Amino acid sequence: MPDEDSYTLEEAESAFAKKLNGRVWQLLETPDRSSQDDELMVHAAHASCYHWLQVGTALHHQRAEWLISKVYSTLGRADSALRHAELCRELTRESSDLMEDFDVAYSHECLARASGSAGNLDEARNQLRLADEAGQAIANEEDRRIFLDDLQAGDWFGLK
Repeated sequence: MPDEDSYTLEEAESAFAKKLNGRVWQLLETPDRSSQDDELMVHAAHASCYHWLQVGTALHHQRAEWLISKVYSTLGRADSALRHAELCRELTRESSDLMEDFDVAYSHECLARASGSAGNLDEARNQLRLADEAGQAIANEEDRRIFLDDLQAGDWFGLK
């Protein structure tokens, strides 16, 4: 039998979380996804979150909830997008000491998109304003540019 790599359970969980996260992004960036791809994307986002819950911190959980909300917003599944955006916001508040400045900005961004997809345009506008303010305050220039570019991209459900 050839030599096999051996991993601790923690290393495997972390590797799965990262790999699944990457798969979600690959699918999000696929222009003509099939309905099967959409379902795979949903499952991969939830699976990544599951693995982060096993080995990560509240920061990993917050980012995983953000990604799940993004997937649901992209697919036009407003109720689920909003549920996970609200979880992202709660985690951002509860674990503010772990969050980077861009995590705060992205939590407002996902709540804005989810609110927009749910037709709650007043809340969406408010969260979009908060996202922009938090984005402008991101200390690292490259992180700020990436966030502000992301804020301009994607579906805003009639807000922009």
